[in-house]
Amino acid sequence: MSSNILEIKNLKKYFPIKSGFFSKVSAYVKAVDGVSINIKKGEVLGLVGESGCGKTTLVNTVLNLIEPTEGEVIFDGKEMFTLNKKDLRDIRKYIQIVFQDPFWSLNPRMLVKDIIGEPLDVQAGMNSLEIVPKVEELLEMVGLPKEGVYKYPHEFSGGQRQRIAIARALALMPKLVVLDEPTSSIDVLSQAQILDLLGKLKEKFDLTYILISHDLSVVSYMSDKIAVMYLGKIVEYGDSRKIFENPKHPYTQALFAAIPDINTERIEDIATLEGNVPSAINPPKGCRFHTRCPKAMDICSKDEPKLITLSDGRSAACHLMK
Repeated sequence: MSSNILEIKNLKKYFPIKSGFFSKVSAYVKAVDGVSINIKKGEVLGLVGESGCGKTTLVNTVLNLIEPTEGEVIFDGKEMFTLNKKDLRDIRKYIQIVFQDPFWSLNPRMLVKDIIGEPLDVQAGMNSLEIVPKVEELLEMVGLPKEGVYKYPHEFSGGQRQRIAIARALALMPKLVVLDEPTSSIDVLSQAQILDLLGKLKEKFDLTYILISHDLSVVSYMSDKIAVMYLGKIVEYGDSRKIFENPKHPYTQALFAAIPDINTERIEDIATLEGNVPSAINPPKGCRFHTRCPKAMDICSKDEPKLITLSDGRSAACHLMK
């Protein structure tokens, strides 16, 4: 039996653009364009890339929240896109999401007992007498007092609200948790505490995480593997430590060079990636990064590089790797 809890095979998601009187499809936004990734049980996959590269669309398509254009997603041995509505609903309790901003993801008019208890009611069929003690248990599990069940989200700090969001995500004991920028909207101290909590919960419940983040220090701290996305495609993928110590793809190198360190004294000392991400409607021919790549060669504007496995086990899509 495969040790992969999630297998993504040649996944594509194109959004049609309609124009004219009859609203004919005139073009497509190629948000995700041929992504293949495997995630083993208990792993943390860090998904990184600039805004608009397709990270969120990839995850939403994987979870079958939006319909794929092409490809397969196999979760825990089941092909997600062939499931009927009942089976899809049953399997979704094993996949949960912690969103970026707990202020907006938690209904301000609901008590904490109802926010965390909603999935216990809808998907686990628990009654109100069963839900309250379970919610109290979940609150204590994420480091909050059980008395918080009768409070509203605004009565908690940003870091505490994110703990509530984590408790809700874990209410049904999922196998896979998507962490969508889980620390970006809270203060630095709370960030460290949330990361520590997520690490402990992962070990305690043998969870698998997909971590979406712009903060590469968070990705480096938490991830076992990293997938670097650019304009709908994976350009580098593999062991987190190897990629952070020695990035191979020019785009990955540029991303990492933009991280300030202890020796950075001025804003001018931080390397920046020139130019903007090209349009996903009409991506550049050849390598999609060649229009911004400082190492581009003639072949880069003509032939699209394939994602190939290198000697150290990682994969990269670059003509320099040949």
